[in-house]
Amino acid sequence: MIRIHQVTLPVEHGPKLLRKKAAKLLRVSEEEIAELIIVRRSVDARKKEQLLYSYILDVKLMDAQQEAKAVRRANSVNIRVEREALHCFLPFGSEPLRERPVIIGAGPAGLFAALSLAENGYRPLLLEQGEPVEARVKRVEAFWNGGEKNLDLHSNVQFGEGGAGTFSDGKLNTMIKDPTGRGKCVLRVFVEAGADSSILWDAKPHIGTDALRTVIPNLRARIRNAGGEVRFGACVRELLLEDGNVQGVVLADKTVISTQTVILAVGHSARELFAVLKRQGVSMEPKAFAVGLRIQHPQTQINLQQYGRKDAGALGAAPYKVTAKTEGGRGVYSFCMCPGGFVVNASSESGRLTVNGMSHFNRAAKNANSAIIVTVTPKDFPEPGPLGGVEFQRRLEEKAFSLGDGRIPIQLYGDFAAHTRSSAFGDVEPQFCGGYAFADLRELMPKELNRAFLEGMGQFARALPGFDRPDAILAGIESRTSSPLRIVRNERMESNIRGLFPCGEGAGYAGGITSAAIDGIKTAEEIIRRFAPVG
Repeated sequence: MIRIHQVTLPVEHGPKLLRKKAAKLLRVSEEEIAELIIVRRSVDARKKEQLLYSYILDVKLMDAQQEAKAVRRANSVNIRVEREALHCFLPFGSEPLRERPVIIGAGPAGLFAALSLAENGYRPLLLEQGEPVEARVKRVEAFWNGGEKNLDLHSNVQFGEGGAGTFSDGKLNTMIKDPTGRGKCVLRVFVEAGADSSILWDAKPHIGTDALRTVIPNLRARIRNAGGEVRFGACVRELLLEDGNVQGVVLADKTVISTQTVILAVGHSARELFAVLKRQGVSMEPKAFAVGLRIQHPQTQINLQQYGRKDAGALGAAPYKVTAKTEGGRGVYSFCMCPGGFVVNASSESGRLTVNGMSHFNRAAKNANSAIIVTVTPKDFPEPGPLGGVEFQRRLEEKAFSLGDGRIPIQLYGDFAAHTRSSAFGDVEPQFCGGYAFADLRELMPKELNRAFLEGMGQFARALPGFDRPDAILAGIESRTSSPLRIVRNERMESNIRGLFPCGEGAGYAGGITSAAIDGIKTAEEIIRRFAPVG
């Protein structure tokens, strides 16, 4: 197989032109190409008057023995022979399992760990405290429409089948290295479950929150068809331990489930369970993360800045990414950027409020939104220890709840900069899921974080003129960017408690859907490598 990098064509090109361009670069006829696979496609918008697609292609020739010769003949650093990364499991281990593995949490890490184990004969039990997607969607919409009185503490934007990503954009891009091809495996599984095939090659793939509501139930069915069990409304209260070994889990209804292997795949908001694990002696440590405010701009403004046109057309709503370093050394950057999306109330605890961003697959809403977040470290936390970051988050969320009287507190950026409470919108039309109320958001974050936020916004405005427009709409608090702690594990994916395998975003080892799913697969592989399938 031959891999060709940096194949550029105008965005309006037809399907036949790509094959013709590949043949020209390889100095072969189009008839000699047996297969052409798009590995990745991104937009090259450096010249707004001539927008280009930049491709990475895999090309297979009719005569595979001619591929090396074609590469030498092309004589380009962008063309080389490529061996496809193959993801495969190691042989089964020999250590016997008395009971089937238990997985806590049906987010991406838990779902893919369960799928990997089920399809290899381990009959896992997947426990999720929230509801299946179908019921969860209705529960969340009732909360958005009715407010705090309709908040379910176990099934909400953070908890339930699919994890927090189910009510986001379903973004699948990741910065982690993936030499084994697990990431491609994850994308293929999503496509087989109903996601659009463009995620296999788009440089910034996303499923869309609306499409995820079909994809996730299909993954559930695949796990069950392979011999796994998925149980909802199953809130784990504590582990059963004996001499430093897992013996089982105890549910909220006092049900005891015996097992010697537990995959802990909870999300970054499993605060009550984190506290229990700390009391039970599970090794964990505080971790840096980031907090901030979500900002809304008209999508047409972002399209014009990024693509040179207000109507993005077939390119789809334009994204952006901005980063800054303040004089005080804090990082400020955009996070979870949602083109054509909404800002949503993502609360999961009574009396506390947090926000997130969400887009449907078509990204057709009026505004672009992203979180502009500021890095925080354990030095900023109000108390030492692994739960210091949780307490830091909770205090911010309590302030947010109070400022908005239970609704999302919002403010225009110009008023935020002037430390003045807003009273009316400008030209930016609000796009929210959940009630909102004007407030002075300068009262929300500590002063040093406000200073960093404003300094970062000034730098962003130089890169994207108008980013600091006075009527841009801010909302807070964005506090659940990543886990505030890390559950320590060794090179065999195991914690200091034998049989406990922490993985995914909540455990501090992932930062999004794809990386969490990959970590779930890696954890399942470790169990397969060590234990024999359940008889």
